[in-house]
Amino acid sequence: MKIGVPKEIKNHEYRVGLTPASVRELVAHGHQVQVQTLAGAGIGASDADYAAAGAQVVDGAAQVFAWADMIVKVKEPQAAERAMLREGQILYTYLHLAPDPEQCADLVKSGAVCIAYETVTQAGGGLPLLAPMSEVAGRMSVQAGAHCLEKAQGGLGVLLGGVPGVAPAKIVILGAGVVGSNAAQIAVGTGAHVVVIDRSLDALRRMERLLGSRVTTVFSNRDNVERHVLEADLVIGGVLIPGAAAPKLVTKALVDNMKAGSVIVDVAIDQGGCCETARPTTHADPTYLVGNVVHYCVANMPGAVPRTSTYALNNATLPFALDIANKGWRRALADNPHLARGLNVALGAVTCREVADALGYTWQDPSALLTH
Repeated sequence: MKIGVPKEIKNHEYRVGLTPASVRELVAHGHQVQVQTLAGAGIGASDADYAAAGAQVVDGAAQVFAWADMIVKVKEPQAAERAMLREGQILYTYLHLAPDPEQCADLVKSGAVCIAYETVTQAGGGLPLLAPMSEVAGRMSVQAGAHCLEKAQGGLGVLLGGVPGVAPAKIVILGAGVVGSNAAQIAVGTGAHVVVIDRSLDALRRMERLLGSRVTTVFSNRDNVERHVLEADLVIGGVLIPGAAAPKLVTKALVDNMKAGSVIVDVAIDQGGCCETARPTTHADPTYLVGNVVHYCVANMPGAVPRTSTYALNNATLPFALDIANKGWRRALADNPHLARGLNVALGAVTCREVADALGYTWQDPSALLTH
């Protein structure tokens, strides 16, 4: 199979779809790989590194898209990239379609076969291709929140851990999944007062086993969310419904009554955010105020630490990329129902039920497409 890796063009996105080591694996299996020049610069991988791994390095994204049978990316294709997709071409990347009707419409129109990292599942539950970036974003959320709490950034001017004789900040984490558990691990290390809220008692039990008395676990209901958010210095949103828009746990009315200078870091922004006042921001302009509350809603947080996040992502995505390349998408998905869950749009149809429900499309059972 011909596999293309374009340079990412989203604002301050420094990750790359394949590392040189991943290219070497694909080439060893008999596939051809074409990489756009400087695609790996953000992770310290030169064009020479890719060439040594067996890739052909080319100048422009247009050449990569025109040549490849499968495009491997990190972030959702931007409008200029969507315009280069063609019918039957495989797109393997994060998509986050539920809150993005324009992207979904363009992918449907293209006729491409679009496999989203974030909805691939695994035996026993979980999202194996989303988990590495959720780990990174969860850990980054605390350092982003700490920075935003500085007075010069519009925050309260408090140190997360306080100092002897001065109380620490209160961090409220919404969601005890991968984002929440990783955020909590970093948060307790700062010495902050950490509260984790979730509606799953099993998830809360796991959190308590992990961190013990250093974290307070709270069952999620309206009363508890409101009470703790109003007391919080920093709120981290990490709730997720796979493939669907994130639930709005923090209302605008609640934000209006939060402490002046408090901070919201909405890690769920890729799926629309769990705060009603959240809207996507970029690394170039990461924050904004709603009333006196600082909002940090960067939609590609792990892009700021590409050397960590690209390698973590490739560890998870490469085995599936090899499977698709070795077998073709129909057989690979037919053989692996967990990978089939990643099929969001294919040949003009929306094949992810959550996306179809969110955006008003008729859902197409993907199994019908795998038998052709």
